[in-house]
Amino acid sequence: MNIDRFKITDVNKFKFKGFDPDAENSAMDKPAVLETGKINIKKMKILQDRFYAEGKEAILIVLQAMDAAGKDGAIKHVMTGVNPQGVEVSNFKKPSSIESAHDYLWRCAKCLPPRGKIGIFNRSYYEDVLVNRVHSLYKTQNLPDRCKTDDIFEKRYNQIRNFEEYLWENGTRIIKFFFCISKDEQKRRFMKRITDKNKNWKLSDSDVVERKYWDDYMKAYELAINSTATQFAPWYVIPSNKKWFARFLVSEILVKTMEDINPKYPVVGKEKEKMILKCKDILKNEK
Repeated sequence: MNIDRFKITDVNKFKFKGFDPDAENSAMDKPAVLETGKINIKKMKILQDRFYAEGKEAILIVLQAMDAAGKDGAIKHVMTGVNPQGVEVSNFKKPSSIESAHDYLWRCAKCLPPRGKIGIFNRSYYEDVLVNRVHSLYKTQNLPDRCKTDDIFEKRYNQIRNFEEYLWENGTRIIKFFFCISKDEQKRRFMKRITDKNKNWKLSDSDVVERKYWDDYMKAYELAINSTATQFAPWYVIPSNKKWFARFLVSEILVKTMEDINPKYPVVGKEKEKMILKCKDILKNEK
């Protein structure tokens, strides 16, 4: 599949108007998508093993979405075959008092993956240009008045671009996913959480209350994506009304990213070859 049509960089722009969260224009049918997705998961396992062993780059996966868009399920599905030792997942909810006493990048920066590992941010520093923008939370934050300017979000877009460029230049590959669903599909999933007793725990009243700000969130997402999409840290807007297609697309993007990295197992030097042979002799001569 041509994943570039879902990729947003600084040379193209994303608009919600005209975007199809059902992915009806996909040339692939469901059986073919599911089969390719299985193959991708197997490829991920092989690539991640080499990636972990090589330890030259880190991968940071940023997941953003409206509630019930399926980002948790997608990453759980796609990462089923990888070694959990090589993956770190960080969930960013409402900031704690300690987190609120720092700059908005702080709590995410300290969770960045080391080289050789894949880091997954379930929500991220982007919350501070999304929910913060929709509800103007910065106005009540304990910040100096000089920080509470009308262009605060333009400044933050610039800070985020610089932060992500810094990460890229220091060995971290960044992949940002926005799981895009329709308002009707979100309602259907919320209703399922209500009617299915085993899913009741997933629903909170704030999820439903936030729906009245839907248009404001769409505007905030569009601004954030277009203002921070770059060549080194692109956004991928994932049509997510169909979970099976969204999961496939995420697997396709991750596989292509790791194939581009092309990790290799470390080459064993002569000294280590001698050590290996010595260990072989010791084991063979054990009594």
